[in-house]
Amino acid sequence: MTSTKHPKIIALWLFICCATIYSMVVLGGATRLTGSGLSMVQWEPIMGSLPPMTESQWLEKFEQYKQFPEFKVKNPTMDLDAFKSIFWFEYSHRLLGRLIGIIFFFPMVFFFYKGWVSSSLKPRLIAMFILGGLQGLLGWYMVKSGLVNNPDVSQYRLAAHLGLALFVYAYILWLGMDLVFEQDEVHNQASTINNDLKKKRLMNKLKPFSLFLSFFVFITAISGGFVAGLKAGHAYNTFPLMNGQLIPDGLFTLEPGWINFFENITTVQFDHRLLVSLLFISLIVFYCIAIRKKPPRSISVGLHLMLVILFIQVSLGISTLLLHVPVLLAIGHQAGALLLFTIMLYLGNQIKRS
Repeated sequence: MTSTKHPKIIALWLFICCATIYSMVVLGGATRLTGSGLSMVQWEPIMGSLPPMTESQWLEKFEQYKQFPEFKVKNPTMDLDAFKSIFWFEYSHRLLGRLIGIIFFFPMVFFFYKGWVSSSLKPRLIAMFILGGLQGLLGWYMVKSGLVNNPDVSQYRLAAHLGLALFVYAYILWLGMDLVFEQDEVHNQASTINNDLKKKRLMNKLKPFSLFLSFFVFITAISGGFVAGLKAGHAYNTFPLMNGQLIPDGLFTLEPGWINFFENITTVQFDHRLLVSLLFISLIVFYCIAIRKKPPRSISVGLHLMLVILFIQVSLGISTLLLHVPVLLAIGHQAGALLLFTIMLYLGNQIKRS
């Protein structure tokens, strides 16, 4: 990677891709929360770029929608205007996905052509593009699960779709940060040779902790995907107790036992609460340990921001639950999860260089 030309330009491009993926995740949450995700019943990667333009085209799309379970079971009285309102959410989500592909592919080809990309970086960029294509396929695979008998997408496929989006986001963001901070790191290494070695060793101990916590945020977000897929947020709308109990009844009513973690609404919501609680405590401990070491400003600012976002995110989660999942709060909660994940990746990358 060290031989890459114009690393900060390439990093800026990667950060723009991350911003669009961030928007894609948030828009995907809005699409799900508004019940819009099954409004487009065909996957047309090329022709689907254009929305219906005429009344007859709209009626054709609406007639297609009427043939599937969501209309027959959930929306039998829906009119064309109501269909348009949900169609635009899903259409925007798919259009943004195509835009991400364009934003990534054409600059990548340009950078390859100009010889700006080192041989070690090329396969990583190609892998990102392939993963992005697989994400699109996985999105359609998820939608298909709601077009058969049950007018709800599979929570397994929803969680997988979210998980791959977060993985691709983290992969691109981490590489972008490496490119931005690579030259600064060389300078810092030269200027900190005489620094306190004991302090440096103490910071080194935080590296695995910070990376573990990034993974912990990732797992907690995936558990939120199962909550969303099962609509488990509409049950047990009290906090901290569930149906008046700290540990509710009915956690293991399904057989085999492991399936409760993925299909039992009670267990799935309880698991998400438990993971969030453990994550909250872990991040507070991490903050206290790290800030006592008097880290560089780049890390201390990240730590303070992490703490603020953590409290906002937990407050959003509790409020979303207590208020029976209002759309705007739930969208904010999903956006906050990705923001917290972003901050943890930043801290992990910075601590790695300290």
